[in-house]
Amino acid sequence: MNPQTVLITGAAGHLGQAVAAKFRQSGMQLVLVDRDADALKRAFTEGPAVLLLPMDLLDRKQVAAGVKAANARFGAIDACCHIAGGFRMGEAVHETSPATWDFLMDLNARTFLHVAEAVVPGMCERRRGRFVTVGAAAAARGSANMGAYCASKSALIRLTEALSAELREQGVNVNCVLPSIIDTPDNRAAMPDADPSRWVAPQALAEVIAFLTSDAASAIHGAAVPVTGLV
Repeated sequence: MNPQTVLITGAAGHLGQAVAAKFRQSGMQLVLVDRDADALKRAFTEGPAVLLLPMDLLDRKQVAAGVKAANARFGAIDACCHIAGGFRMGEAVHETSPATWDFLMDLNARTFLHVAEAVVPGMCERRRGRFVTVGAAAAARGSANMGAYCASKSALIRLTEALSAELREQGVNVNCVLPSIIDTPDNRAAMPDADPSRWVAPQALAEVIAFLTSDAASAIHGAAVPVTGLV
């Protein structure tokens, strides 16, 4: 049996690296996507089972070409973990700038549309596939000075649910994880007085993401799974 292939967006980030490490331990072939080519090369070494794909997920043509290259290399994409996204806060709703709104809706919603457009047809053709997105626990309700972020992540969750409803009869599982604060160096620097032991470790979140791509999760469709640590 040929090894399965997983495509991971935002692969050079802390969560992306943890997810990639988890799947590599399982012997899967990796298609690692990030807009920062240098960061990809620092984090990973390309090889027979690892394809590095620097790309701008806001460019539909780049995404389509990248997925085509991945299919040519490995034959098919069995699972897609869409981790890429963005965070910004500080503006009240009535003060939200067009730049902030576009930035967050582009990174947290539009990129998903482009990735799904490129990946889903192949899964439907084979009548098998797993697609996992990374929402946010904060998207469950609006929070002060986070309106645009909450709205963009909520949009991603709703799109995930809609895609699941469209694909569940075609053998494709689509689900979402909702982390709270992820324990990364950036978050520790931004919140030096917080207790990071209460946050979600990237490796712990990677375990949940990997589970949702496994056969053990074949009965799960359209779920938004909270992964909140002790927050």
